[in-house]
Amino acid sequence: MKAIVCPEYGPVSNLDYRDVADPTPGPDEVVINARAIGVNFPDGLLVQGLYQMKPETPFVPGMEAAGVVVAVGGNVTHVKPGYRAVALVDIGGYAEKVLAPAAKVFVLPETMSYEDACALMCAWGTAHHALRQRARLKSGETLMVLGGAGSTGMAAIGIGKAIGAHVIAVASTPEKQEACLEAGADVALPYDGLRETLKQTHGRGVDVVFDPVGGPAFDTAARAMARNGRLLVVGFASGEVPRLPVNLALLKEFSLVGVFWGAFTAKEPDVYAANNRELFDWHSKGLIFPRIDERRPLSEAATALQRILDRGAIGKTILVPEG
Repeated sequence: MKAIVCPEYGPVSNLDYRDVADPTPGPDEVVINARAIGVNFPDGLLVQGLYQMKPETPFVPGMEAAGVVVAVGGNVTHVKPGYRAVALVDIGGYAEKVLAPAAKVFVLPETMSYEDACALMCAWGTAHHALRQRARLKSGETLMVLGGAGSTGMAAIGIGKAIGAHVIAVASTPEKQEACLEAGADVALPYDGLRETLKQTHGRGVDVVFDPVGGPAFDTAARAMARNGRLLVVGFASGEVPRLPVNLALLKEFSLVGVFWGAFTAKEPDVYAANNRELFDWHSKGLIFPRIDERRPLSEAATALQRILDRGAIGKTILVPEG
């Protein structure tokens, strides 16, 4: 089969599209013939050696794939060959056939496309965990989403609205701000002048901030927090890990809350499965709608990843195996 291989840590341009051996499932594993493969910002960090996890090279990157089950291990009972399914994996997603742990393979409703299923895994899964378990966002609260036009940002907008929050999205260009409004945000603001705009329009402060960006925007967010607010540290797409003047937390009485979705899925599998059920239910009811930004052949994974690293994507990027 064809796959994208990271031969050694370095720029994403080093990724190689080549033949590799087909996977064979162990007793608790499933093989999926991929029809859609999700591309995520952490994939780019991983191949550069900048992510928390550092698998031995060479390896196949990729965290999510959806398609048709072609083989299952002897202990697997909830899926069978021929089932439509989506899988979450640590690595191995950028391939025509994906080997996944059975516990992280989910049967798809007939109404859900393979592309939407991929979107609901990492991006929407991260935002859902952040807002449900870490922030405990409530209906009627104000949620500010930094990086609103990215895949996790758009997910946070959609989930915030599904919960019943008032959502302020922040994005860098008018095109991205318009995309945030289309995704359901009540307000879309630029980063320029954000601090003053928030003072004028949301003087009481923001209850929850979803921050996958870091950098200078984090400082603005910290100064805009409401009392008892929750500032979610989700990632650092800006490339800059910010510092918090802790006196702000004291004076404003807000909480800084870390979000590490990968650890959550491993340590709380039952809660993770329940989260997926809620996302799938919302999707079936039309309450959430992932935006697919672009589709590229699997062979163009490096180009797709670079665009995401350059923060050029709006919504979710999907790779499609040519076979």
